[in-house]
Amino acid sequence: MMFLDIHRGYKVVNLLNRLLSHEDAGRLLLRLSVGGLMLFHGMSKLMTGASGIKALLASYGLPEFIAYGTILGEVVAPIFIILGILTRPSALLVSFTMVVAWLMIGLDKTFVLDKTGAWAIESIVYFFLSGIALAFLGAGKYSIIKNPNWR
Repeated sequence: MMFLDIHRGYKVVNLLNRLLSHEDAGRLLLRLSVGGLMLFHGMSKLMTGASGIKALLASYGLPEFIAYGTILGEVVAPIFIILGILTRPSALLVSFTMVVAWLMIGLDKTFVLDKTGAWAIESIVYFFLSGIALAFLGAGKYSIIKNPNWR
């Protein structure tokens, strides 16, 4: 009797594996979530301007023009990721942007929980790790670019 239950379990697992074995669809969903969610951060910066970031950079003694790199990491790279264009370098740029964000605003929150019990830097870590994952995975076949070298 137990053998039959285990056998049915294997059948269910095998069925799920066959139904959900769509790596390119998974890549697309990851690209849409990482690129789409990061783009909200970038759009906010486009609407409010770079003055807040410039002031933060100045407080660290860094040149203010670096603030415009945020546009690359939070607007241009996410758009490329969503479209599947130069996905690997764009994903690395998003991850690098998150390292800078962590060093600038999250370093003191690394071992802190927020008031809801979430990790205070979880969004930074999410974007960093998802960017690294996309750099390893690439765009997959669902891209507006047909040439795989540009995906």
